[in-house]
Amino acid sequence: MASQNWMQQAAKRSQWHPTRTFMTIATLALIVAIIIGGLYLSQSANASAMGRQLEALITERNNLEQANEQLRADIASLRGVGRLLTRAGELGFVSASQDQILYVVSASYNPRRQEEVELSDENIVRASTSPAPIYDESFIGWVQQQFDALRQQLEGYSQETP
Repeated sequence: MASQNWMQQAAKRSQWHPTRTFMTIATLALIVAIIIGGLYLSQSANASAMGRQLEALITERNNLEQANEQLRADIASLRGVGRLLTRAGELGFVSASQDQILYVVSASYNPRRQEEVELSDENIVRASTSPAPIYDESFIGWVQQQFDALRQQLEGYSQETP
């Protein structure tokens, strides 16, 4: 009898209770939903903080670009001819008169040569009097030139040593 009692009690305990099972599943679903919600809020807060940092960096970049442009404008105004003439006058420089100009005669100067003048971005005048030589060296020619130079060095070295 005792073994039958035990079996009946075990059968009663193992019976399916829909309310208990539903409550367990609902509790687990609530816990999972809370965890997912917490992760979502964490990611959202991180994205928001990064957005604010990015906005601050963009504002700083724009301010620096504006400061750079202001500095460029200041430099351009200081480099102006009027400003330079005023500063030269403040330092005591005066324009030379015709009798104060001294001309230097150079025997190697050719006034009939054609001169090309280029203006760069910095307003620096660059003049070229003759075109650059045409590059027509081949690889084989270069190797031959290097070989000849090596041979001359070896000949010079062998002549120095007794």
